[in-house]
Amino acid sequence: MDFSSRNKVKVEGGMASMTDLVFLLLIFFIIMSLMSNNQTPIDLPEAKEELPTSTDPVPATVIVTENNEYVVMPGGDMKKPMSFDEIKELAAQAVQESGKSKLKIAGHKDASYEAVFQVLALAQANAWDPVLSYEK
Repeated sequence: MDFSSRNKVKVEGGMASMTDLVFLLLIFFIIMSLMSNNQTPIDLPEAKEELPTSTDPVPATVIVTENNEYVVMPGGDMKKPMSFDEIKELAAQAVQESGKSKLKIAGHKDASYEAVFQVLALAQANAWDPVLSYEK
């Protein structure tokens, strides 16, 4: 005796209902985008003065070269750059001699971010205020 059914149920999804749904969503978003108001007024503050630039020079400077080596100014020689470990004491002396707790950091455009961040970390560890130097 064969008890298997001869009527098989097909489990296939119809794509017609899916395309209808996508078409209705498309129409909905087109209508909503046309109804949205793109002319919303926004009250923004106006700039009345420029940012103050510091006229107080920072004598203690660490220059990061294109080869990720360092020169401490004043007193450093651009022809003899040093490694990061060598400049730690020199930077501390330069900041102490300047009488300020600021350290100017000037980096070459080809210097790596890591080399500049090492000097920033040194300034943070010693509670110095870092001043980043850049050209307009």
